[in-house]
Amino acid sequence: MSVLPYETLPRDYPNRLLSASVDSADWAQLEPYFLDLQKRPIGSARDLEGWLTDYSELLTAISEAGAVRYIRTTEQTKDEGYRNAYKAFLEEVEPKVKVGQFNLNRRYADSEYRKDLSKQRYSLLDRRVENSVRLFREENVELEKEDSSLTQKFQELAGSMTAEFEGKERTMQELQKFLEEPDSDLRKRAWSLAERRLLQDRERLDEIYDQLVAIRQKIAKNAGFENFRDYAFVKRERFDYSPKDCLRFHDAIEQHVVPLLREVYAKRKESLGLDTIRPWDLVADPQGRSPLAPFKSTGDLVGGCRRVFDKLSPALSRNFERMASLGLLDLESRPGKAPGGYNAELLQLRLPFIFTNAVGTDADLRILLHESGHAFHVFEMRDQDLNYMYRSDNMPAEFAEVASMSMELLGGEHIEGVFYDRDSAARSRYDHILHITWLLGWIATIDAFQHWVYTNPVHTHQQRNEAWVRIHQRFDAGESWDGLEEERATYWHRQLHLFQLPFYYIEYGIAQLGALGVWARYRRDPEIAVADYRKALSLGGSRPLPELFEAAGLPWDFGPETVRGYAQELRRILNP
Repeated sequence: MSVLPYETLPRDYPNRLLSASVDSADWAQLEPYFLDLQKRPIGSARDLEGWLTDYSELLTAISEAGAVRYIRTTEQTKDEGYRNAYKAFLEEVEPKVKVGQFNLNRRYADSEYRKDLSKQRYSLLDRRVENSVRLFREENVELEKEDSSLTQKFQELAGSMTAEFEGKERTMQELQKFLEEPDSDLRKRAWSLAERRLLQDRERLDEIYDQLVAIRQKIAKNAGFENFRDYAFVKRERFDYSPKDCLRFHDAIEQHVVPLLREVYAKRKESLGLDTIRPWDLVADPQGRSPLAPFKSTGDLVGGCRRVFDKLSPALSRNFERMASLGLLDLESRPGKAPGGYNAELLQLRLPFIFTNAVGTDADLRILLHESGHAFHVFEMRDQDLNYMYRSDNMPAEFAEVASMSMELLGGEHIEGVFYDRDSAARSRYDHILHITWLLGWIATIDAFQHWVYTNPVHTHQQRNEAWVRIHQRFDAGESWDGLEEERATYWHRQLHLFQLPFYYIEYGIAQLGALGVWARYRRDPEIAVADYRKALSLGGSRPLPELFEAAGLPWDFGPETVRGYAQELRRILNP
């Protein structure tokens, strides 16, 4: 049973402020540091800069304490000790930290010496601190605690879902593997079983989501916003685009990507010899070939990815090897493990940790490439002197996901001879491009649904499900849901972001366009593309989004013209 080996990991960056014995998940031990920073005299810009350094270290330590507890509870959702430790952090530490952080942010915002600091280094920090001070409401601390507790309930519920199939108890992730099988009946049975299992907990999932929507609406109202969508855009520091830009993105996907997607699946229907394409037919190979199986064990997966990264950049390969040697990879699917995949930055150690649920599919290979891109982001920042607010979850996701999605595409250029022969590698790359085309439509679906939910916060389950179906029909691949109306109505339950990370999804669409740009540059000039990619990653979140995109050699735009250009490129590859 894999558990993060936190205690044995190297401490390469000694603390300046905190004693090594301090428990950063114990408020009684943290509070004196907050009080010291609140009262410490600041008589010059130099004093203020030192104060900022210590403040950053304090938040870094607390972030790492929370990350360790989150990792361990996702690794073993049934472990009561890990679960209680994370719950205690969410309920007893995080709310008090938020209040303390607000007070310190306000002190920084009010400092007369702020104007004397380097504009290049601190102007973005200024903007973010001013924004956090403007949004903070003490009454929202308890509400945010309730939100965190509910999302943990969702995670526990989702992680406990299993069903017996083909003589074995399967996780929901394991059932997805069967959708690649050439046997249509097998695909249908696996898909239907997974949906029935989800429907068993439909009422509980709806209840959790109802409570989350209500809490989030209260948070928005307390902060002076009409609805949670408008609040979330400010809270997520979307300084460089607006809800209207997202609606333009939805329209562009509908106009330029969805027609391509439906053409591909119409052709696939003919190849499969089907009268209609059904939801369980979207992944199966149109030529009836068995699913791609790039690896048999997670050891094979790790070894293969190391070779792929070596072809891209020896530096990337060395970083991946270091993760493997330190036990910073938890990749296999198992009962009691939370669903999904993520990369977490251990901020004090400046090391990444990758969590996935690999079962041997081509998708598992892509997921590890994706999360490795996030991990490389951590490594590229490692020796940069970046403030807490420029790292980890504080980086703009619109660019953080460029790091990961680009690595899927760049790594895909080197899977031949490592995971696959020539034909299978070409098939994997084609399937990946098709997945990207589908994903752009799914991103628009999820984002448009969130816009509806939070601008119509008072709604019934029926109204919500009807809105979902309308939106899903707008962006789907043209598959038939006849006789599956109940399954379709709550198909959104599959998307954990809706529960855990509200309004965190459009970032993937913006980043996917950026990743396509990195990939196009790599095919023209690999050395320059990788160098610019790494240079941009090293900046963390210390520059506005347009400048991060520029550093990677990318345009900052995700409107109709950009989407149309990439759709044309996708069309040439898919050739429907």
